[in-house]
Amino acid sequence: MILFDSASVAPRSAVSTAVVQTVATPDGPFTIIARSDGTVLASGWTDADDALAIRIAPSLRPEELVRGETPAAAAVDAYYAGDVSAIDSIPVQQRGGEFRTLAWEQLRRIAPGSPLTYTELAVAVGRPKAVRAAASACATNAPALFVPCHRVLRGDGSMGGFAWGVEVKRSLLAREAAA
Repeated sequence: MILFDSASVAPRSAVSTAVVQTVATPDGPFTIIARSDGTVLASGWTDADDALAIRIAPSLRPEELVRGETPAAAAVDAYYAGDVSAIDSIPVQQRGGEFRTLAWEQLRRIAPGSPLTYTELAVAVGRPKAVRAAASACATNAPALFVPCHRVLRGDGSMGGFAWGVEVKRSLLAREAAA
């Protein structure tokens, strides 16, 4: 299930409580914030819950975070054990404008080991001149790994930026290429 809400849709109220879980990975601590039904709202390579929660759209941001277990953690473990497609079935939700919504949907279609450029992402969304908007969609992606923005590179094939550090991005791409 993918719930990418366009900002033009009437906003849903924020989740009152969300579950937060941090797991150890070879790339450092990975924290997941998910609704009680397992839908991931945000995730990334940090153990700072508040820094991660701020990436969630205000209309979806939980009022309270409680420590617990999320189904997404098992997918992270499987991903790092070599099953790079384990992240594909994890439900996510984020909110943005029409272009970002389309870009986030497209990010989930990029095959592991076959990264796109920002230009190719813009083309895939149907707006070939919106290269900067494609980069912005990647930069504002809250459920990192599950919406694999790390699979997008600069036009020259270099890493470009990544909210969680270029070394993490390089590691993820190498892991997926090897799989």
